Amino acid sequence: MDKYKVTGMSCAACQVRVEKAVSAVEGVKSCSVSLLTNSMSVEGTASPLEIVKAVEKAGYGASPEGGKKPDNENADEELKDVETPKLFRRLISSSSVLIILMYFSMGHMMFNFPVPPIFENSVCLCIFQMLLSLAVLIINKDFFIRGFGAVLHKSSNMDTLVALGSSASFLYSLTSLFLMAYAMGNGDGETVRKISMTHIWFESAAMIPTLITIGKTLESYSKGRTTDALKDLIKLRPKTAVVIKDGEETEIPIDDVKVGDIFVVKPGENIPVDGVVTEGITSVNESALTGESIPADKNEGDEVSAATNNLTGYVKCRALRVGEDTTLSQIIKTVSDAAATKAPIARIADKVSSVFVPAVICIALLTCIGWLIAGKSFSFSFTRAVSVLVISCPCALGLATPVAIMVGNGVGAKSGILFKTAASLESCGKAEIVVLDKTGTVTKGAPEVTDVIPANGVSSERLLEAAYSLEIKSEHPLAKAISSYGETLGLEAIETTDFKILPGNGLTAVCNNKTLSGGNLSFIGGINDIPKELLKRSEELSNESKTPLFFAEGDEILGVIAAADAIKDESKEAVRQMKSLGLRVIMLTGDNEKTANAVGKKAEIDEIIAGVLPNGKEEVIRRLRKEGKTAMVGDGINDAPALTSADIGIAIGAGTDVAVDAADVVLMKSRLTDVPAAIRLSRAVIRNIHENLFWAFFYNIICIPLAIGLYQVLFGLGFEMKPAVGAAAMSLSSVTVCLNALRLNLFKPFFAGRDKPLHRRNNKNKNTNDTEEKEMTKTMVIEGMMCPHCEAAVKKALEGIEGVSATDVSHEKGTAVVTLVKDVPDDMLKKAVEDKDYKVVSVS
Repeated sequence: MDKYKVTGMSCAACQVRVEKAVSAVEGVKSCSVSLLTNSMSVEGTASPLEIVKAVEKAGYGASPEGGKKPDNENADEELKDVETPKLFRRLISSSSVLIILMYFSMGHMMFNFPVPPIFENSVCLCIFQMLLSLAVLIINKDFFIRGFGAVLHKSSNMDTLVALGSSASFLYSLTSLFLMAYAMGNGDGETVRKISMTHIWFESAAMIPTLITIGKTLESYSKGRTTDALKDLIKLRPKTAVVIKDGEETEIPIDDVKVGDIFVVKPGENIPVDGVVTEGITSVNESALTGESIPADKNEGDEVSAATNNLTGYVKCRALRVGEDTTLSQIIKTVSDAAATKAPIARIADKVSSVFVPAVICIALLTCIGWLIAGKSFSFSFTRAVSVLVISCPCALGLATPVAIMVGNGVGAKSGILFKTAASLESCGKAEIVVLDKTGTVTKGAPEVTDVIPANGVSSERLLEAAYSLEIKSEHPLAKAISSYGETLGLEAIETTDFKILPGNGLTAVCNNKTLSGGNLSFIGGINDIPKELLKRSEELSNESKTPLFFAEGDEILGVIAAADAIKDESKEAVRQMKSLGLRVIMLTGDNEKTANAVGKKAEIDEIIAGVLPNGKEEVIRRLRKEGKTAMVGDGINDAPALTSADIGIAIGAGTDVAVDAADVVLMKSRLTDVPAAIRLSRAVIRNIHENLFWAFFYNIICIPLAIGLYQVLFGLGFEMKPAVGAAAMSLSSVTVCLNALRLNLFKPFFAGRDKPLHRRNNKNKNTNDTEEKEMTKTMVIEGMMCPHCEAAVKKALEGIEGVSATDVSHEKGTAVVTLVKDVPDDMLKKAVEDKDYKVVSVS
């Protein structure tokens, strides 16, 4: 994806025009333009020169964004608000001149404010007003350059409305000035007085661009605030790092740090790059990246991330990821890329914006003609038309969605929730069913000791000491669980000899001339008699999905230690929160039904689907999608197909790269409570967008008839909309949308106190009694797929097409078998795959 800076855009109509112009360039597969960030993302093979030419031909400017710099060094510069200071200077200049103009026009003519004797002459006074008004128009020349420039390119935008309204007022007043001068030359004082009082609108011509500039300044400031979350992240990045060179600590620029360098971090300093601790112990505040307020303890071998804060200890670390590869850089890239994409809901505004300005110009002309036919004066009719032009606001429509998306993404990033696209941010909140993988998602993904049951006459200390001394030499996951438990208790291992691993059974070793044995029931039961009470207890443990391990010393049974993949501390609370959001929660696992039910019971998950192989998970997700919008939460390679098949894939951040790549939402921490938080945040953003769109449409629906004068005709209202009042209302409309979006900064994704369920559609029996859908399959031969990542990309592209119910993609065979519930043209299937840069050889 190539990115470009676009200049000259002022409203949603500009955004739509640039998109259409670039999309028409040969080789462009997709184009997304952001009015909020004045940026454009383009996918395809078209050259930058062709794209820039297309934008310029449309009447705007464009330039490719600079080459990549390490760790997004240029990101801060790109996010810097340079527009607001320019607009503020323009506003000060315009306002200064306008105040003088208002003194001489309204102040003198309406309130008899004193003026120099020369201006007692009405013609001289009006000429002076004309010069002041012209000065304001020159200061705000950008409106006229862009507005009339768009007309020359057979287009129109918000600036066109402002330029037409202001120019019409100025030219009408200028014509009246000539008529007044002519009347004065003929000694017609009454005509001069009448014209000067009712037909000179130089102050309106100047006030329109000035008031619009006030709105634009406030709007620009508000838009700049939407990237505050990203700016805060960028500020955390240190400019330098202290590395060990030739045995000495040397401070170097951050860009000079290489993978493998040893760097040191002192208490209170931010970690410069991603690395692994090689020496020292410390606590690190990772809240900036993950939203986790509790500091994380770091020992030798633990990884640390750039921009996190070292709290207590002095540590040495080896650099693992530098520059653009650091976690911080990836977060910034993800949030920036998401801001460059469009949410489906934005298409409504785009469609309206594409015809909005031409429609308003037509309405203004019809307004003027209509009032003239009704017998009103040309002055009255012309004023109504100008009011229609300046009160209409396409800006609010264009900003309604992107400002909310940008703020929402920033809030998510600060909370450790990353939405890859605007579409994923929108669709996450619409989920009706949440499917949870068991291992690593609901559970911790690694066994840990749950029960210690010594035999009669044996102390817990003796059992644990023997088990620890035996298991510490094994790499088996269950052995590691017992070793970790022993280390936590501070146990010391007794020296053993003749250590042996008996695959599928257990371990043996010699200690104090006695044989220590540990393993499953069949192994230990084969060499020792196990008491009935231990046998009964082990059976109970097995029913609770725990693994009992028996230990013996010589011919004496020491006891049983049980281990299990325990559920995460927050799993039960997370499931409760999801249910309070009205979600149907299902656990999907390949484990046996007994184990799955035991875990589900602890986490209070009501629906369990067990014994499902990785390939079967995808089929289950496809079936659930027919019952409602489905979100899949997982962390492993075996979850990638299911994540891709779901309406929304959510990957636990600590999961595999394949799972993270296949997902639409990435949770930086392995907390299951982040899932309801992500859904909560998505719903808040959607709600905010709906509010913005409602306001944008409501404003125009109410204000345009008011400017026309319809309420005066229909309801007898005496209020007449003046052009200056219309310009002020137009400005406030855009500002209101931006301020409403900024309220999202106050939203707390993890607060569950106001959770409400969405109205769920009843799709469980969808198509049951209707005509059955006939399935058909097509096989595509595809070149270029090299790995599971490629499979996931092709699968996601194909299953996004309406009518495609399932796909079976294999990079090894180079094929994709597509299951269809209705006929889909081969060209559509081919385009979806080739848009992902793979070559389709045939479709059969």
